[in-house]
Amino acid sequence: QLDVLFSDTVQATLPGAALQVFTLLTHLGDPITLGVLGVAGALTLLWQRRYGLCAGWVLAIGGNAVLNPVLKNIFQRARPLHEAGQAFAGGWSFPSGHASSSVVVYGMLAYMLVRWLPARYAAARLPVVMAAAALAFTVGCSRVFIRVHFASDVLAGFASGLAWLAVCIVAIELARYRRRTA
Repeated sequence: QLDVLFSDTVQATLPGAALQVFTLLTHLGDPITLGVLGVAGALTLLWQRRYGLCAGWVLAIGGNAVLNPVLKNIFQRARPLHEAGQAFAGGWSFPSGHASSSVVVYGMLAYMLVRWLPARYAAARLPVVMAAAALAFTVGCSRVFIRVHFASDVLAGFASGLAWLAVCIVAIELARYRRRTA
């Protein structure tokens, strides 16, 4: 009921222009957008002969692409019902795939950029991470604003995406540590 109340309140108070902006911003979390970023990232890593990082990148993105549908099938929560919405989405609602995928892809991108930044640009690391977090947060919020997800769907997507992102980054860093100490 809280989800429905929140969704109805957003619908009643969000200006039409803001809704149009969020309708566009939600595409930053579309599978095609994130897929293109995923392929571009993998090709860049292969070109730079960073095979371990490439494997981590592909496993992070591919793993989330498997994890999210599995979770959706476990919970089988219906999407919000709305009249004349800005967008329509099929399938189950919980957790939000746009939210989890955005956290993983933009989070991995930030991780890679932070790793590649030379020491003299250390001050840029926090803004890079904050930009990735803001992008993922915006995509997640857009899903609530255009009424294809409830707020709890998006929060669950953030949680599952962040958990998977942490597992992947820790695994990559452990592999790097083992390589250095071997």
